[in-house]
Amino acid sequence: MRIYLISDSHDTFVGMRLSGIKGVLVNSASEAEEEINSILRDKEVGIIVLTERLSSQLKNLVDDIKLNRDLPLIVEIPNRHGSIKDKDYITGYIKESIGIRI
Repeated sequence: MRIYLISDSHDTFVGMRLSGIKGVLVNSASEAEEEINSILRDKEVGIIVLTERLSSQLKNLVDDIKLNRDLPLIVEIPNRHGSIKDKDYITGYIKESIGIRI
């Protein structure tokens, strides 16, 4: 299984390439969507790493993949400026998923 990066950040792309992760640098959400659809056909890719900004722009597609497919896993990473998610994101996610307030 391989890891594949789809990034809209040059810094993230270069950093991941230096660590040995192959991927692509895209300029728009539509380019990222095309790349994701292409990768879904590649059975060798087990993990897609996406920047948070792209993931938020492609929320419906990302959610569909997470809910309806075993592979690939989608991992969202922040860019060098930090996360765009609220600090209580995980708590809200748990509450939304299983209905338990923490």
